Amino acid sequence: MTLRPYQYVALRCVPRVEREEFVNVGVVLLCEEDGFLDAACAVDEVRLLALAPDLDLGALHRALAFVESVCRGDGSAGDVATGTLGNRFGFLKAPRSTVVQPGPVHGGLTADPAADLLRLRDVLVG
Repeated sequence: MTLRPYQYVALRCVPRVEREEFVNVGVVLLCEEDGFLDAACAVDEVRLLALAPDLDLGALHRALAFVESVCRGDGSAGDVATGTLGNRFGFLKAPRSTVVQPGPVHGGLTADPAADLLRLRDVLVG
C-alpha cells in the first residue's frame, strides 16, 4: 500500500463573524498525487439555528454548493473552478469573512483520499 500526502481544511459556518462562534459543516481534501480534490458536507440545521436563529440556511447551502462546484472544476462556478487542483484548493483554503470559512490547513498520508475525506467529515462534522 502506497501512502500519498494530502491536505485538508474543515469548513466552518460562522453565522456572526464578530462572535467567532462556528459549527463545522464540511471538509475539503486535496491529494495532488491522485488528482483528487473534493468536499464532503453535512449541515446540522437544528444546531446552527440554535446558535443563530436568523441564519440564512439557503445562503449556507449555496455557499457549500459553490465549494463543491469548485472542487469538481465546474466552469459555471467561474474562473476559480477552471484552475489547477492546487490553485482551486488554494482559493478554498484562503481566509474570508463570509458565512462559510475554512479552518487551518492540516495534512496527512492516505492510500484512499475519498475514504479519508468521508472519515474526516464524520470525525470533524458529525
